[in-house]
Amino acid sequence: MRNAEERKAFIEERLQILHPSLLTIVDESHFHIGHEGAKGGASHFSVKIVSSAFAGLSLIKRHQLVYEQVKELIPHEIHALKIKALSPEENS
Repeated sequence: MRNAEERKAFIEERLQILHPSLLTIVDESHFHIGHEGAKGGASHFSVKIVSSAFAGLSLIKRHQLVYEQVKELIPHEIHALKIKALSPEENS
């Protein structure tokens, strides 16, 4: 299993396929100590991604695009992933 920094780097690398103009990844695992997923060493991450790939897509479709890139980490290495996916226009 990857450590938290390696997981964060993996997420960042995989999301580059969406050509983000902004990508912020925060490990929020420390907020969830004692929660069920944290017991096994899985992490909680928050992702803010801005990409023209999200223009015209529903929230569900945007999240699906993100999850598709990191699915191999879920549920064993990532227990929870909070996503804020915006088009460039929505972020301005």
